[in-house]
Amino acid sequence: MFNIVLYQPEIPPNTGNIIRLCANTGCRLHLIEPLGFELEDKQLRRAGLDYHEWADIKTYSSIAELQPEQAVYALTTRGQHDYHRATFKAGDYLVFGPETRGLPQDYLNTLQAENRLRLPMLAHSRSLNLSNTVAIVTYEALRQNQFNGFK
Repeated sequence: MFNIVLYQPEIPPNTGNIIRLCANTGCRLHLIEPLGFELEDKQLRRAGLDYHEWADIKTYSSIAELQPEQAVYALTTRGQHDYHRATFKAGDYLVFGPETRGLPQDYLNTLQAENRLRLPMLAHSRSLNLSNTVAIVTYEALRQNQFNGFK
């Protein structure tokens, strides 16, 4: 499946929802510290229900520790390429920034422009909720791969 990377997530229920998404899609979740909560946080557990045991989660002390083995796509409101125009392959890494500030520009600069993706929104919009964005992009990547292995 795919690798979901959350860079310094801040809001426990968002990460809990993403844990549930990963458990139900077979995606691996990579969490880049510092986290804005403890992994045992009650709100995180509540949002993730009982899916934590089914999710493949790995934490890193910095993004430099993450060693992607396939293509990396970062979601950013500053991206110039719409997410649905990317060609996702199983094993790719989908990177998302923290809720209040997004991914740092120095990290985005390490990626090719066509790998810095955006979700189309109305002109006056700032951003979508993190867990919604992760779900939208993940399901587009799965759709492009014909939901391989899904019933």
